[in-house]
Amino acid sequence: MSNNKTPMTPQAAARIQSATAQKGNVAKGSFAAKAQSAAAKNSGGGKKGGK
Repeated sequence: MSNNKTPMTPQAAARIQSATAQKGNVAKGSFAAKAQSAAAKNSGGGKKGGK
């Protein structure tokens, strides 16, 4: 396994989700959903804890 720590980008997540969606629905908890969540967090669009 690689030790590459490249952050997930929105573009990469979109490619993953698109490829998954062509096979059917993107299920909650799937790799595609997790990639989309990671991309949102890395781009500053994720939910942040706080008040």
